[in-house]
Amino acid sequence: MTNFRIGHGYDVHALGEGLRLVLGGVEIAHEKGCIAHSDGDVLVHAICDALLGAAALGDIGKHFPDTSAEFKGIDSLILLRRVVELLGKEGYKVGNIDSTIAMQRPKLRPHIDLMRERIAEAAGVAVEQVSVKATTTERLGFEGEEKGVSATAVCLITKI
Repeated sequence: MTNFRIGHGYDVHALGEGLRLVLGGVEIAHEKGCIAHSDGDVLVHAICDALLGAAALGDIGKHFPDTSAEFKGIDSLILLRRVVELLGKEGYKVGNIDSTIAMQRPKLRPHIDLMRERIAEAAGVAVEQVSVKATTTERLGFEGEEKGVSATAVCLITKI
């Protein structure tokens, strides 16, 4: 067995008027937010899926189904903490996380440092182990048309 594993995660949510926009554990002022069962944090959801996938533990829907009242409106950083606990039970710890958010508006650069801090705290790692990037899609696709937001994440986990 190898001492490290790599995982990839992807999530997408539609945007709706008058909803909260939470990305990377940070609430961002915007006229639209994610339509979701939880807080709709696509970035943290993609990170959870990457970590779970690296350990071959399934996906976020398996562990935190959107049919459960327990997870209605839940802060996704709580889910990330639980994923890290699951990894620990399997003998793994987070090595690093690299992620990207695709969204036309609002500009996310002013929020990225705080996102990195919140994700690092929830994952139990140093800020230097967490990368968050943001991009527009040059007005192409559902992100560019401001109908939705997507996020991807890649992570490395290592044996404890």
